[in-house]
Amino acid sequence: MDRVWANRAASAEAAIAKRHLKKLWGLPGTQLGVVAWPPTGSDRKFKTWHYWWQAHLLDCLVDAQVRDPKPERVESIRRQVRGHQIRNNGRWVNSYYDDMAWLGLALERAGRHVGVDKHRALDRLSDQFVTSWVPEDGGGIPWRKQDQFFNAPANGPAGIFLARYGDRLRRAQQMADWIDETLIDPETHLVFDGIKAGSLVRAQYTYCQGVVVGLETELAVRTKDERHGQRAARLVAAIAEHMAPDGVLKGAGGGDGGLFFGITARYLALAATELPGAEQDSENARDTARRIVLASATSAWDHRQTVDGLPLFGPFWDRTAVIPSAPTSAGEEAQFVQGAVNASSVPERDLSVQLSGWMLMEAAHTLEAGADS
Repeated sequence: MDRVWANRAASAEAAIAKRHLKKLWGLPGTQLGVVAWPPTGSDRKFKTWHYWWQAHLLDCLVDAQVRDPKPERVESIRRQVRGHQIRNNGRWVNSYYDDMAWLGLALERAGRHVGVDKHRALDRLSDQFVTSWVPEDGGGIPWRKQDQFFNAPANGPAGIFLARYGDRLRRAQQMADWIDETLIDPETHLVFDGIKAGSLVRAQYTYCQGVVVGLETELAVRTKDERHGQRAARLVAAIAEHMAPDGVLKGAGGGDGGLFFGITARYLALAATELPGAEQDSENARDTARRIVLASATSAWDHRQTVDGLPLFGPFWDRTAVIPSAPTSAGEEAQFVQGAVNASSVPERDLSVQLSGWMLMEAAHTLEAGADS
């Protein structure tokens, strides 16, 4: 059995563990990811709170446990969940529906794959997505509470979550249909970012594509409705044409953007392994998704730096990574701006960038494991 990607995923996990994992405020039974490496004193004290980055850290820990089950990692997952709740003021919810969707997805997988059951949290999060559905206002669900911005980064992952948890397939399908009717570019077939107060926000980000591929794939598997598989196949082809030059997914820098291409790789791997259908379009989509993930993973690995024997990934997988140093001024650190996190001056410093690299290695491993089974 060829374990190239399993070994690389394990190295990526070890890098995160060594550089980023730390008890929250010294509390026993807790853990979170320090948001930057090398960290400032403020970073080490968890004064900055990036809810959705921590949700993706939890999801990557679940990936690792599926790849290589270990009792000590189950404890790490439990510590991460506890740390998240404590740092979020003892609550599961916040004001951003996309944030909550990412946590819901990670907690659902932790329960299904690892046995870390948080059904009360999942019920609470599920209720957030169901009650925020407002077609009379133009949605979809909004990006955040008391907002009129309805976007793919909220509806995509919330739809995947509802398809997987609590028998909410009908609402998940409504979300997918809303995206297809409202946010698809008729020329490129890519997904626009969203609609704000009735006006289309035409930005096209990699992770918008990834979450919609994931949603349509999940629905194709669960409903057997052909429209979902057809949409997923169309979007995979659009990603290949417009967002994976030379076969490698485009990067979006650091900060929040550091997670974008990792998310896309996760759901392309899902399409590669799970998208149903024997017709040529479905077969082409699976092959294309697989090719993009493996080409991106190979390029990211080839362009990594190695620090203390462990990988450090770049914010663009087709360029050589830069080894960051500790910032000497506040202007060099990642900053919150209008509800989003901008990049550090050296984006490799951001946990988000390193999580995407780890996510990509785990995605490549799922394709390797599928080939070996």
